[in-house]
Amino acid sequence: MAAVSKRLLVSDLVTVDKINQVPSNYIRPLSERPNLRHVSSHETIPIIDLHDLNSPKRCHVINQIRDACREYGFFQVKNHSVPESTITNMMQIAKDFFNLPEEERLKSYSDDPNKTTRLSTSFNIRTEKVANWRDFLRLHCYPLEDYVHEWPTNPSSFRAHVKEYCTSVRGLALELVEAISESLGLERDYIGKQLGKHGQHMALNYYPPCPQPDLTYGLPGHTDLNLITILLQDDVPGLQVLKDGKWVAVDPVPNTFIINIGDQIQVLSNDKYKSILHRAVVNCDKERISIPTFYCPSRDAVISPAPEFVTEDQPAVYRPFTYGEYYDKFWNRGLATENCLDMFMATKST
Repeated sequence: MAAVSKRLLVSDLVTVDKINQVPSNYIRPLSERPNLRHVSSHETIPIIDLHDLNSPKRCHVINQIRDACREYGFFQVKNHSVPESTITNMMQIAKDFFNLPEEERLKSYSDDPNKTTRLSTSFNIRTEKVANWRDFLRLHCYPLEDYVHEWPTNPSSFRAHVKEYCTSVRGLALELVEAISESLGLERDYIGKQLGKHGQHMALNYYPPCPQPDLTYGLPGHTDLNLITILLQDDVPGLQVLKDGKWVAVDPVPNTFIINIGDQIQVLSNDKYKSILHRAVVNCDKERISIPTFYCPSRDAVISPAPEFVTEDQPAVYRPFTYGEYYDKFWNRGLATENCLDMFMATKST
């Protein structure tokens, strides 16, 4: 049996300890392993061209978004508003950060999920029994002026490049939130108005090469707690989405973002759109970097199904709650098998 790892970060197991087998605290029970041989590569999620989003052909793009949200809960976007140079700089600064010496990276380390800037590993090491093969730097980034001073200053261009990226991706998020609202038949600004002062977080995920990728996960199957997620990934595959009971590999496409519906859209739409299970697997040859941006309500925003979707025949599926309440329960329970949404059902006692 492999020993239990004592390193704070999984990346240092690989680069410093040079392990050749997965430590026991990363090994999933047999029934929970990835089963990588049974993943479909014949189907993928739709790619939507945003070029016409602000043109007379907008309704065509909105219809594509509606169909993708209903059928997949995921879609990819091209011809978006984020400059390629901004994307390139963001990906490079993430690589540079994770290539820093261990002692330099650990200056940002914390196991407290409430910290708004922190380097950590796995998902929530305070609550989980089996660790995940991932290190991450999590940053809150809206309003920027509230958080930039907390961010790392090494690499020296870190704050400048991340600030530029966050600002640009927020513009894309606002466009997509309006489009999703419209795709549901709501006013274009309806969802945006439900988000209070709005919130935006991001993570720089680092998945080191893994000597036994069939024993563990980068991240096991989960839904995202926020409104929508805008994912940038490098050229190494790893993301998989659950479609009709089967895992589908989502191979990287240059200069696109992957968009997925989060739990808050599922609530606002009263289950018309679903937040879909997805996972990150690892491989034995290459490191992988992914950078999700989580667009979300502010903590005090009250989320509930839109009145338009609540009738006698279709009652509200979820009770009203603040996003802060949802956020805290999500992080405290970890990536458990149950869906966090189940804790907020209208018929469930509290």
